[in-house]
Parts: sequence; C-alpha cells; structure tokens
Amino acid sequence: MSVRATELPKAYHQAVERWRDTYLPDFGLLVERWDQFFPKDRPFRLCAYRECGPCGKIECGERKGEEKFVQVGEMGPDQATHLLSAVRAQASTEFGSIQQHQLTLSRAQDEQDQFWILRMMAEELRHGYQMLHLLLNDDWSKATSRSGADMVEEILSMRTGSHILGTFNVDFDSFVDNIVFCALIDRVGKYQLSMQKVSAYRPMAESMPEMLREEAFHLAAGVLPLRRWAEQAAQDSVYVSMPLMQKVINKWLPRGLEMFGHEKGGATNVRYGFKPMVNAEAQQAYYREVGRVLSDLNLRFIRSRFPELSHGEALELRRRVLDEGEVVQGMGPEDLLRQPHMDFYRRRGEPAFALVGFSGEVFEDPDLYLRHVLGHMPETYAAGRDFKGYADLLRQVHSGKLEAQEAARKTPNLSRVGGVCPCSKAVRWVDRGVTEAGLSPGAS
Repeated sequence: MSVRATELPKAYHQAVERWRDTYLPDFGLLVERWDQFFPKDRPFRLCAYRECGPCGKIECGERKGEEKFVQVGEMGPDQATHLLSAVRAQASTEFGSIQQHQLTLSRAQDEQDQFWILRMMAEELRHGYQMLHLLLNDDWSKATSRSGADMVEEILSMRTGSHILGTFNVDFDSFVDNIVFCALIDRVGKYQLSMQKVSAYRPMAESMPEMLREEAFHLAAGVLPLRRWAEQAAQDSVYVSMPLMQKVINKWLPRGLEMFGHEKGGATNVRYGFKPMVNAEAQQAYYREVGRVLSDLNLRFIRSRFPELSHGEALELRRRVLDEGEVVQGMGPEDLLRQPHMDFYRRRGEPAFALVGFSGEVFEDPDLYLRHVLGHMPETYAAGRDFKGYADLLRQVHSGKLEAQEAARKTPNLSRVGGVCPCSKAVRWVDRGVTEAGLSPGAS
C-alpha cells in the first residue's frame, strides 16, 4: 500500500508551527538529536499521511458492504455532525496532550526517557495536524456553518482546562505522570484509532494506519520505563517506588475509562459505520488489557526481588499475595500494583459520582469517601484544582442539589493563567487574511 504525505495550505501549516513554537519549545532539540536516540527511524515530518488502499467498503453498521464515503457531502446531516464531533474531539486530545506533557518534561531523571516523551509529543502534534487536514480538505457545511479557519482557530486556542475531553484538562504533577499517561491514556488512543481504522469515512480510515504505528511507540514510551522502575523498586531504589506508581495509576485509570464515553452509548457510531464496537465493549477490553499490563509489572517486580524463583514459582507467589492476601517473605499486597475498581473515582458515565472505593467497597458519606480517594492519590494532585472541582460536585450530588449526569456536564473547565509562553494569549493562530488569499477550506 502506498502512503501519501500532504501539507496543509501554507497559512494553516504556519499556524501549527507557531503553536508548536509556543507549546513545544524543545522541538528543535529533538530534531538536532534525533539520530542519537532514533538512528533507525525516519526523521520527523509535520504533515498528514494517508495510506491508500485500505478496505473501500463500509465494514460495520446499517450500510455495511456499501462504498465508503469519500466526502462529507455524501452523508446525511446527522451523520456528518456526528463525524465532525469525533474529528474535533480527536484533534483536541492531540494538542491537549502536548500541553500536559510540557508541564513536567524537564523533570525526567533519564535523558532517554525525556527524548522518548519529546518524540511522542511531536508525533501527537502530527496527529492533531492530521485531524486539521480532515477539517480543511472537505466541505463540512452539512454539519456546521463555521469555516475551516474558525474551527482550526478554536482547536489551536484550547488550553489545559478547556479541552473537549476532561482527561486533557488534568495537570501533570511529576514525570511519573508523563510515563503513566503514555501507558494508560495512549492505550485508550490505540483503541480509538483501531476502531476508527474501519471508519465509513474513507479519509478518516486512511489516516489511521500511520497514526497507529506512531501510537505503538507512545505505548512503549510508557510501558518500558514502568518495567524498569518496577525492577529497580524491587531492589529498593529510592527513585520511583511501587506505591508512587500505584497512586499515579489510580489518578489516570478512571480518566482513561471515561474516554470511551458513557457505558450505554456508542450505538450511533456503530450504526453509522464509524466504529465497530459500542462504548462498554471497548471499555471492558481496555480494562482487561490494563490488568495484563499491571500483572506483567508485578511479575517483573517479583522476579527482580526473588531472582532464584522460576517463572512458575513467581506466578504462584503473585497469586498468593494478590488473590489470597498473604504476606510472603515480607511482601504483601501493598507492595504490588493493584487495579482500581472500574467505578472508582468516576465523574462521567454510568458510575459518575458514585461512592465506590478502590476495591469496589461502597461508602455512604461523601466526606469519608473523599478521604478514601485522597489516600489513593499523589499528594500533589490532591492539592490541585482538579480534585477540588470533583469534591465540590460530589458534595452537591449527594446533598441532592445536582443529578450525577448534570454534575458530569458541569465538570469545571478552567482557563490557565500564564503558560509556557507569556505572550501566547496574544497569538492569533490563523491569519484572518487566509480566506482573502483564496485559501478556503478544502484547498490543497
């Protein structure tokens, strides 16, 4: 299959480059040292890749077997609107992730870890660029009256606190966030991109293969350091401990589960042929996969602490400690990573604002529950705005002032004061002269 690389019209391409210079100021360093850290990989290029040749027939939904849509205009208005929402949300996540990672990128203990995250950020920029390519290379008038320039402007103007998905409005507190985010949240991305690979909208389907290849690296940028940290923690490393890893996992896994959407939703995506699974099905598969990742980390911890054990003996030790709650040779359940209950600390979806504890226990008093949650969170996160917003809404829900789903919609979107670039608020990303120069949406 051939891969076609395309750049946005000059004004839009430059708008993304200005955004990059503001929120990814270390990009030049990545380019300068690319061959040192990634000598076998092709140099990074800011462009949209389309893989020509994927299945041309709709693969699921009510029009399965028909030709995929090449243009938005071939769809009905509701279908086009649904697709536009997905493209906007995807674009927002890509740019939002970079803003989060930038907060703590400089705190890495290991230079290789830092450059792996930096590469991941550059590729997320390309993924956002890919979504802008979809917005600008088609006529979306069936779904919106807004111009391509306005939609690009809106996306590039979003900051931590105003992104479409709540996960991308949560601040990072340490470099452990960078790593766990890659291992857990980019794993959600893998699921979403894999589902969108069968999209009935052909330009979306053709955009996914290269994004998935890059996403595989993003997962490795999270999992490989976690494996190393688990092995070092078994040798009593003073750097990253298993309890710290546990607390950061507790912070992000609930947000990852929410990224699949409401557990009762997703049927419209399947009916329109945009995704092959409903939300609950994909969410359950993701949760099981995260469980396997944690099991692997625990096994590595055990084999590093007790190198004399065989693989089978290490598996049995893990079972006794986690399933039976035994303390074996001084190692108990609190020394290994455990997977939080699916309903723990949720603010969206079916379990939104339910008082379900880490292990599935149910609380009756909101304040007792909040103290329970705090005990499972990093201290720096507990002192931040995200937890306070959650606590305020939880109390309103359980005092009867708000319904849970109404509270989910009220999750605070807070604008950041300041940022990476002190002048960034003054930047207008897309030059208003763009349409006067004849570069209308859909131009090549």
